[in-house]
Amino acid sequence: MYDWLIVGAGFAGSVLAERIASQRGERVMVIDRRPHIGGNAYDQRDAAGVLMHRYGPHIFHTNSKQIFDHLSRFTRWRPYEHRVLGEVRSPVTGQPMLVPVPINLDTINRLYGLSLTESEVEAWMAARAERVPEIRSSEDVVVSKVGRELYELFFRGYTRKQWALDPSELDKSVTARVPTRTNRDDRYFTDTYQAMPLEGYTRMFERMLAHPNITVQLGVDYRQMRHRVPHRRLIWTGPVDEYFGFRHGKLPYRSLVFEHRTLEQAQFQPVGTVNYPAEEVPYTRISEYKHMTGQEHPCTTITYEYPSAEGDPYYPIPRPENQALYKRYEALADATPEVWFVGRLATYRYYNMDQIVGQALSTFQRIDATVPLRAANDAGVPLRATQVAARMAAGD
Repeated sequence: MYDWLIVGAGFAGSVLAERIASQRGERVMVIDRRPHIGGNAYDQRDAAGVLMHRYGPHIFHTNSKQIFDHLSRFTRWRPYEHRVLGEVRSPVTGQPMLVPVPINLDTINRLYGLSLTESEVEAWMAARAERVPEIRSSEDVVVSKVGRELYELFFRGYTRKQWALDPSELDKSVTARVPTRTNRDDRYFTDTYQAMPLEGYTRMFERMLAHPNITVQLGVDYRQMRHRVPHRRLIWTGPVDEYFGFRHGKLPYRSLVFEHRTLEQAQFQPVGTVNYPAEEVPYTRISEYKHMTGQEHPCTTITYEYPSAEGDPYYPIPRPENQALYKRYEALADATPEVWFVGRLATYRYYNMDQIVGQALSTFQRIDATVPLRAANDAGVPLRATQVAARMAAGD
């Protein structure tokens, strides 16, 4: 009998498994239908020996010391600040150029052949911004900041490829997160902690799940295992609509197709990721992993990303009707107190990795405060985590 069955060996499931096993002393079974742990953060050495990310680049960044310190129990870090370039055509010459993304002072100066200062570029952008009475869509967000021309160059085509929808049809949250800078900061993220696991994400997950109270089974489906694995409680990190048998219909997602290529050259591009906003280019970006990992190798591995309507669920499509459908599943989840729904698929939200870790840690705190432990002392009173740890240390 396992105390917990956890469905999904990504960040949400693995963080919770480790906390429950180590802090509550309870037995946990973690299952995943994929043949590996780590979820979408899974990395591996390819046939050439290059460390690469099977599901596209995963760059860790967070402003939370608590989250960074927690993951530091399972990995050492390699400092890394991600930089992205976009290939767009200069409005002046019509020639393709690689310029910093997000848009910053250097982006503007290179595209237009200018030499603006920080104070001047803010006024330059403001002069091109369009007045939008009420910001409702992703298009409204961008044109109200930088105007129509830059919107067309950087956002419209990329968004149409990524979502198969025009930005005017997408919720404002899609582009509201994308900053526009008036300085020369060309980092994609500005978080306090920016780093990559020194030995890779998979090694970090291996350490996280190495506790003797944790059993992992891969390449299995919950429907196959739910009656084979006796368990007291369930944590579900998969799609919430799948758990309820798609009772109200499927929640819409966008997916990705990855084309990995290993090249017999040391470097392919100047930064970790280059975006391709133009609609005539079928892929959205190319990523090169050696920039991120710091690996020294005579070959390099790159990944082309092609948005797709079919495949694994990656991005919830942010439209009002989709959120309304999720609310119906959320009501079902709220009425199922014996199951804990955690993670981006279980809550139909796009989270960064650190946000999922934070959600999992908060969920553990609620579990530890409300769920009695199976272990009991001689009087039959449930033991707290410290008591369980003391008994384990004593060999009881």
